[in-house]
Amino acid sequence: MEFLDKTNLTSLVSTFISLATAFILGGLIGFERQVRQRTAGLRTNTLVAVGAAAFVAMAARVGGHDGAVRVVAYVVSGIGFLGAGAIMKEGANVTGLNTAATLWGSAAVGACAGLGLIGEALLTALFVLASNTLLRPVVNRINRAPVQEEFSEATYVVYVICHRESQAEVHEKLIGLLDAASYPVRDVDQHPFGQNDAEIEATLYATAVEAPELDRVMALLEAEPGVLQAFWSARSED
Repeated sequence: MEFLDKTNLTSLVSTFISLATAFILGGLIGFERQVRQRTAGLRTNTLVAVGAAAFVAMAARVGGHDGAVRVVAYVVSGIGFLGAGAIMKEGANVTGLNTAATLWGSAAVGACAGLGLIGEALLTALFVLASNTLLRPVVNRINRAPVQEEFSEATYVVYVICHRESQAEVHEKLIGLLDAASYPVRDVDQHPFGQNDAEIEATLYATAVEAPELDRVMALLEAEPGVLQAFWSARSED
């Protein structure tokens, strides 16, 4: 029987050790995520680690070293799709990046375990856990500190409120004035503002501006016929 021909007790024990290592270490990573009530918790991280270990161990047994290397590459790219599902974007806010990165780390732990690199799997798991625990107070401390302008980048948005019948002319004038001031527009959004007016929202390519120069552009815009108000704002980028 083919099953009996391919059954090797030594290989089976080796695979069991690899899967058990992936299960335990992936579970440790997942436990930390579960305690913090993240999207990918105990079961997800454990399954990712065990799955990666199983695929790599199978490839190493059937295809040897070269086969294992190819499967590791597929695991790395495949986890990208799983991580993308954990990333959510709501307006300007993006969440789930750390969860996706943790899944990537769990896959690395599983791949090491699948290759029989138990020590490397343990070290990888420890560093993933350290990144999610020991670095958290550092991140919180940095986030609470005031941002120094010279070290920050921001997205700058110009807002113009005008009469709806003047919207096309104001839009063209807005683009022209910003281009002349060396602040090209990356994106423009227009929508109704009240019953008779419209708001034009122009996002700049620039990540830093000269406030007096942009204020001058706003003053020129407000002098245009049909313009009710023109102003700009900045929001920090992630």
